[in-house]
Amino acid sequence: SYVLRKHIFSPAKGHTVKTNTKKTKIPTNSGTGINTLIFVSVVLFLQFEGKTSFGMSVFNLSNAIMGSGILGLAFAMSNTGIILFIILLLFIAILSAYSIHLLLKSAGVVGIRAYEQLGYRAFGHPGKMLAAIIITVHNIGAMSSYLFIVKSELPLVIQAFLGKQENTGEWFLNGSYLIIIVSVFIIFPLALMKHLGYLGYTSGFSLSCMVFFLISVIYKKFNIPCPLEVHHNNITIPDHYNIDTTTDDFCEPKLFTINSQTAYTIPILAFAFVCHPEVLPIYTELRDPTKKRMQKVANVSILAMFIMYLLTALFGYLTFHGAVESELLHTYNYVDPLDVLILCVRLAVLVAVTLTVPVVLFPIRRALLQILFPDKPFSWLRHVSIAVGLLFLVNLLVIFVPSIRDIFGIIGATSAPSLIFILPGIFYFRIVPEDQEPLRSKTKIQALCFAALGFIFMIMSLSFIIIDWVTGEARSVGGH
Repeated sequence: SYVLRKHIFSPAKGHTVKTNTKKTKIPTNSGTGINTLIFVSVVLFLQFEGKTSFGMSVFNLSNAIMGSGILGLAFAMSNTGIILFIILLLFIAILSAYSIHLLLKSAGVVGIRAYEQLGYRAFGHPGKMLAAIIITVHNIGAMSSYLFIVKSELPLVIQAFLGKQENTGEWFLNGSYLIIIVSVFIIFPLALMKHLGYLGYTSGFSLSCMVFFLISVIYKKFNIPCPLEVHHNNITIPDHYNIDTTTDDFCEPKLFTINSQTAYTIPILAFAFVCHPEVLPIYTELRDPTKKRMQKVANVSILAMFIMYLLTALFGYLTFHGAVESELLHTYNYVDPLDVLILCVRLAVLVAVTLTVPVVLFPIRRALLQILFPDKPFSWLRHVSIAVGLLFLVNLLVIFVPSIRDIFGIIGATSAPSLIFILPGIFYFRIVPEDQEPLRSKTKIQALCFAALGFIFMIMSLSFIIIDWVTGEARSVGGH
């Protein structure tokens, strides 16, 4: 929109518009005013020269999809059974791909590659503000969850590598100090990158760490006996499981399971594919960008994460069965807390979540720029200042808020369904012209049903959280 306002002022029919790559003639039947501006924006949209390769785009989007929730999927499978879990995971993956299709179709119609600007095109300034706020709140929650993992896990890793049986209080075993060091020396330099495409290399390395995690989970399945031998170093399975590992059917995998925890797995699986704020920025920087090519990036990324999620959940569940913890790595402590391979896996997971934080920060910065400086060109001062402010805020949250689970539970229950289901559906319904697709067309009805499904997920997730508060049960079943 800045380029349009600066260089173009309602060109007349038949005139020529000069873009960065070539001249394009305005069609004689295009009219003037908003129709012409839309036409020109589509021209600029199609002629934008992205520099990020297909492979790097897949790495970035896959890294955006993959969250800390992968550690809780084995627990989810233990509460659904193998077959039901696969059905639900496949269902959510297909819905996520369809959601991205709606976003790309809406972006292609109006020539816009920013989630917030799609909101403006659909509902004016309130729509733009709503989209920007949802993206900001959701991704701040995601950044905080990643740094919480660093705060809790990194001291344990350092303690184990030093051969210490307990935390002796040194500064390098203090999680609060460690997240500040990680934020300053690792996350901040990566967050200064001007383009998201540059993070393709770190995203690729992050995914490699998670592949190592997956390989280790598969390897451990064939090295940990069942029933479990859980008395190493006087460590036993926590009492809250109430599980007898010596029963005849304990080592038999369940195909279908329904219990009090089953309903919690549906939001977990739904939120496991949240990547929508990053889709359009990645599309912007994609080399030879077309809707078909970007949809292929999305499909490959979702398929890769589907396979990783399924294998992690399956082999983690088959290792521990009903005794699996809500955070998979914690369960290995009951077998051998000093296992060198598991320590290396913990370190790999820490590297993966740390390198994901800069990718998540990019959409927040873009959303804030859309809200605060919509008409301004790029400025390094604003670019750096927003990164510093966001990291400062997230570090404060992680250090000083003792229990942030319920706060971000509410955020996740409201923002994730909005980004996956509700906003893509209603944007598509509002943006695609009626002359292309009438209001009662099959595709627009599907889009509205898709948005309605998001409201159902939101109400369901909020209900679970309220039930937790009322009953006082502190469940933690993972999240994105």
